[in-house]
Amino acid sequence: MANKSQYLRPEAVVEHIDIRRYPDIVPLVEAMGKMSFQARNLARAAAIYEKMLQDPECTIILCLAGSLVSAGLRQVVVEAIRCRMVDVIVSTGAIVVDQDFFEALGFRHYQGSPRVDDEELRELMIDRIYDTFIDEEELRVCDQTVAEIADELLEKSRALHREAQAGQYVLSSREFLAAMGWWLSERGLGEDSVLRTAYEHGVPIFVPAFSDCSAGFGLVLHQQRHPEFHVAIDSVRDFRELTMLKIQARQTGLVMVGGGVPKNFAQDVVVAADILGAAVPMHRYAVQITVADERDGGLSGSTLREASSWGKVAGTDEQMVFCEATIAFPLLVGYVYHRRSWEQRPARRWAELFLSQAVPSAEGA
Repeated sequence: MANKSQYLRPEAVVEHIDIRRYPDIVPLVEAMGKMSFQARNLARAAAIYEKMLQDPECTIILCLAGSLVSAGLRQVVVEAIRCRMVDVIVSTGAIVVDQDFFEALGFRHYQGSPRVDDEELRELMIDRIYDTFIDEEELRVCDQTVAEIADELLEKSRALHREAQAGQYVLSSREFLAAMGWWLSERGLGEDSVLRTAYEHGVPIFVPAFSDCSAGFGLVLHQQRHPEFHVAIDSVRDFRELTMLKIQARQTGLVMVGGGVPKNFAQDVVVAADILGAAVPMHRYAVQITVADERDGGLSGSTLREASSWGKVAGTDEQMVFCEATIAFPLLVGYVYHRRSWEQRPARRWAELFLSQAVPSAEGA
């Protein structure tokens, strides 16, 4: 049997694409607008994203699903945060914990192949994400670190004499993720991580299905250690917080990579606000990159026009792009980066709407 080093080779580390290095993206995407099919759709989506950045009233919500950081897209998200091209993030847990936080700890993803012996990989404790490999033993360190952060937060809550709720120190996923970003910042780790960059730039991150990733394993371990009083995540608080953000922001635009829970969560806040008696406009702008099909009624491929029937997305500036994310997302963000409208755009710092004793606020970069 092969050994682990034959699969996890230093020369085969996944490298993150840097959109700053490719200034010719703008004429390329504009030329695609004179083509057909998904090339034209991508060019129109890029133009809509540019309109979001030029709209002084618009708060931009980035929704992320799929295996994006492991595929080499971390730097695209990080530059979008640093350049004020995104104000809020709604994501799956795997992206920000199993992949981004994992790499912030110093671990890496490796180029591999789908044509391998998966039985052998399991014996070697190597996990496969299509053509990408990750060390399961390192991922266990990520799980343990999440548990340690929860332990630290629990001690902090006791020091602050925060009232327990049925034996629980209840946080939203946004609060816990901000604590993870603070933890990295305090230790000088993960300078190019999504978590640390978002924390330092006041960009809140929501993960509605927080337990569905390494964070879940870590919190299970934490709660097992502290059965009487422990950290717990309240997904309803997440929903309420993002709804309150929508009420405050009013004008919003969605940039969605993939679908699933992040897409639906971000769209639903319009309806939630209405239920709370706050009349807010539908999301004014929306673009989505997906390879899912709309014909089976599944959420990931449901069109933005369909969302309009639910009163979630306005039907004027919306565009579906049916393309794989590693191709379309760098072109989309690279286009608006090199158009440079973001240079005149102020930082929203929506994280400051939710100041918490659990996590100190960060100074803006």
